[in-house]
This record gives sequence, C-alpha cells and structure tokens, in this order.
Amino acid sequence: MTASVMDVGLKRELEEKVRAGERLTREDGIALYESDDLAWLGGLAHEVRTRKNGDVVHFNVNRHLNMTNVCTASCAYCSFQRKPGEKDAYTMRIEEAVRLAEAMRGESLTELHIVNGLHPTLPWRYYPRSLKALKEALPEVSLKAFTATEIHHFETISGLTASEILDELIDAGLESLTGGGAEIFDWEVRQHIVDHRTHWEDWSRIHRLAHEKGLKTPCTMLYGHIEEPRHRVDHVLRLRELQDETGGFQVFIPLRYQHDFVDMQDGKVRNRLQARTTMATGAEALKTFAVSRLLFDNVPHVKVFWVMHGVQTAQLALQHGADDMDGSVVEYKITHDADNYGTPNKLGREDLLDLIRDAGFRPVERNTRYEIIREYPGPDAARRETPQPMRL
Repeated sequence: MTASVMDVGLKRELEEKVRAGERLTREDGIALYESDDLAWLGGLAHEVRTRKNGDVVHFNVNRHLNMTNVCTASCAYCSFQRKPGEKDAYTMRIEEAVRLAEAMRGESLTELHIVNGLHPTLPWRYYPRSLKALKEALPEVSLKAFTATEIHHFETISGLTASEILDELIDAGLESLTGGGAEIFDWEVRQHIVDHRTHWEDWSRIHRLAHEKGLKTPCTMLYGHIEEPRHRVDHVLRLRELQDETGGFQVFIPLRYQHDFVDMQDGKVRNRLQARTTMATGAEALKTFAVSRLLFDNVPHVKVFWVMHGVQTAQLALQHGADDMDGSVVEYKITHDADNYGTPNKLGREDLLDLIRDAGFRPVERNTRYEIIREYPGPDAARRETPQPMRL
C-alpha cells in the first residue's frame, strides 16, 4: 500500500464527520488508509475511543483450550492444523480437557476460549458433552467456544440446523461464540486463503442466529497478508451492517497475519502464503486499528490481541482506537511469537495491570459479556515519567 499526503480539505471534512458522529463511507475508509499521517489518524481514532470508553482499558483473565488440532481444511495461512496420523496431531478425551481446564483455574479465571480444528470423525455429541463437563467442573468460568466455521461443520456432521446446534450448546453452557473464521470476507481474497465452506453468507447467518438467541459475540479480521486496504474496508462495512441489524457484536478484533516461525522447526512450512507475503509493520497495524475504530461506529469495543501484535505495538494500539488488551493468555497454540522477537508466553493479571498503566490508562477487569468485575487505579499522576492518555 502506498500512503500519500491527504488533501487538507478532505482531512478537515473527515474530521468534521467524525466529530459530528456522522457515519463514514467506503470511500472515506479507503482515503483514511491512503493517508500517510499516522499521528493524525491515531488522534482521531483516540477521540472516538475516548468518547466511547474514557481512559479505560479492559482486560480479562482467560485461558485458551484447543481440544483437537486435527482439521479437514488446509487454509493457506494456518500452521495449527494437522491431518489424521501426523506425528503431532492430537485429540483430547473429554476427561483430559476437563483436567487441563481445572489446572488453569488459578488467578480467579473468568473465561475459557475454545477453538478446534474441523475434525473429520469426532461425533457431534463430543462438543456439547465437552461444554457440559467443563461447565460442571468450572461453574464460575464463562465458556466462549467455537467459530462460526465450527458451527457450520457441526451442521454437516449432525444433520441438525445451526439453530438447533446453538440451542444445545447454550443448554450445555455456551456463553459466547468466538469471532474466528472471518479472515477476509471478500471472495477476491478469500478464495486464495480459506479452505473450508464457511464464507460470509454462512458466517453472518450463524452470528445472526447467535445474536437472536441472546448471545453477544466478537468479530474479527485477519489482515496483513494478500489483501488490500479496500478489502479491509469492505470487511468492516459488512460487519457494521450486520451490527446495525442485530446489535450483537461486543468487540471488533483485528488479527495480524503472521509467518510460521514455530512450526517450521518440524521441517514443514504449512503457511502457504509465507513465501509471497511480508507481515504488517507496526505502523500498518496501528493504521488498521485507527481506521477500524473510525469506520466501525456501532461496536463498543476494539481489542488488541497482544499475542499477535507484540506487547509494545499492543500498548501503542491503545492510543490508536483500541480499548481492550485481551486477557492473561498462558498458552496460545494457534499463533504465537507473532513478532519473532520474544512475545511472552504468559501475561498474568499483574503484568496486564502494569502494561495498561505504563501506556497511560486505567485498567478495568471485565467478564465475557463486558460486565465490570473490578476497577483498578490508573497511572500515578505524580510520576513525571508515567505517560498519560491524550485528553480531549
């Protein structure tokens, strides 16, 4: 993408629209991406973020649980999937998943985030039984589980409708879907990166159903691979239109595509995009957060997933539209070491509190539904070296 100096008149027009609360258009979004003035973009996004969320940065205490990495799909960007019979393919028994989850419950855990491969032979009943067993073992923990792609897969293997599947999963303890499987919706890009049947029509159908049943869900976008800014704008505007209809999205999560630094060590590079892509720079990441915050006017929160961006970029994203720093992830199998320069395996509650304050914000611990669990003091204003968020 080639950035350019934005016409002064257009810059003023966009500022006025944002400050008046007027909805930005597709053309506005593309123009924002073309701007080379990241400080201006970040400041404008920060105004919107501050209007919506003040000086707060949300976080939660969560753990990720991936019960199987066996997957029928071979998506071009994915290094997580394994085929049946591969040496490091695994599928947990339900009892094993429960034992692992119980070992994660320290630090007053409030959420389990569960995503799996599309296993070709696991029976449908495995999934509601897993949730029921996990909920019985950890009744105080919210279960945020399954992508829309997984729900679509469950339709295939069960013969049930998505509505019936969601009802059973909710009865078993499901509190939220995850936002995965979105990647980039535009078919021009999607046909080259996704190897499963779940595209915009089914992804949106399943989230719409979840919202109708009272679930609140996140939505995501995988950026920084072969897509162009116009595809990112299109992606956000599709989600914005669905949000106009249902109001069910709580948070938008831009996910930075990354190269396969870890799995290539077994001699296989499963990421087929790697040879012809470079990962998004920190500046490109911050621009994506800022433009997303400005376009997505009807979603309350924007989250920066620090595992995929690195800690420093995550802190900077809080000044470019983001107001949520995700959680105290201990192990994230699907992607890790996003920047290849030492993203930690774990950030606990105290680590997150320090990082949020160090960026100049006030930490607030939330649950899966963004209900406040506990508010913490913000940065010490008496310390001159402590940054403070921009004031409006």
